[in-house]
Amino acid sequence: MQTVNVELPTTVIQPSHGWSSLGLRDIWEYRELLYLLVWREVRGTYRQTALGASWLFVRPLLNMLMLSLVFGGLVKIKPDDNLPYPLFSLAALLPWGFFSNAVLRAAGSLVLNMEIISKVYFPRMIIAIAGALSGLADFVAALIILLIAMLIYGKPLRIEMIWIPALLFVSLLFALTVGLWLATLSVKYRDVSFAVNFLLQAMMYLSPVIYPVNLVPASLQGVYRLNPMTGIIEGFRWAMLGSGHPPDTTFYISMCIMLVALVAGAFVFRRTERTIVDVL
Repeated sequence: MQTVNVELPTTVIQPSHGWSSLGLRDIWEYRELLYLLVWREVRGTYRQTALGASWLFVRPLLNMLMLSLVFGGLVKIKPDDNLPYPLFSLAALLPWGFFSNAVLRAAGSLVLNMEIISKVYFPRMIIAIAGALSGLADFVAALIILLIAMLIYGKPLRIEMIWIPALLFVSLLFALTVGLWLATLSVKYRDVSFAVNFLLQAMMYLSPVIYPVNLVPASLQGVYRLNPMTGIIEGFRWAMLGSGHPPDTTFYISMCIMLVALVAGAFVFRRTERTIVDVL
């Protein structure tokens, strides 16, 4: 009887190097899971609430009223170009609300989803990205409120509004930059989750949300504008209302610094996720 030798295929497992270690191809292959996680985040945020999805419109409206009462009425902050303070604050709350919600959800993505992470494999970065993208629903609701407010105050639509998607994308990248670093740190240090709210509060005061940029001393303007949210908020006010400044050289410099931090944060995040199940 003749023996037939069959060669079995050999699988070689090698560590990934360079850009491939970011797993961008894996994220694309799991894009359907990304869509499902985004939808889960949107539905879960307002589940079992009395007002339901109405909170999408109530939250930015209440924030605008609070800022207008305190800073526009009591503190008497005067916006640029004599803008009504409600419009001034709403134009800033539009990108800031999206950014802060995206950071909160991305920062807690690993710890809050450890049950899913421990049961099945998928690129863990998808959870952070889904948390950030789920804030788009809040952004659209806030944008509708701003457009209605512009109609009430007689502000016309502007061709510069075509900048809004680009500025929103930069805001998303910045939120992922901060969120990935915080999510990585929260795996080892659980008190990071408590510090996120304080960090966002500090960043809000260091960004022109409640006051115009011209109130910042001239000697600090260069450093102040390196904050990406400064250029993003100014860009939104310029695009929507014609106030503030369009993206300038300092804004592009801050974008380059942000992109370096984003890539570094993604590499660190990917290294951390290899042992995340053991840590969590």
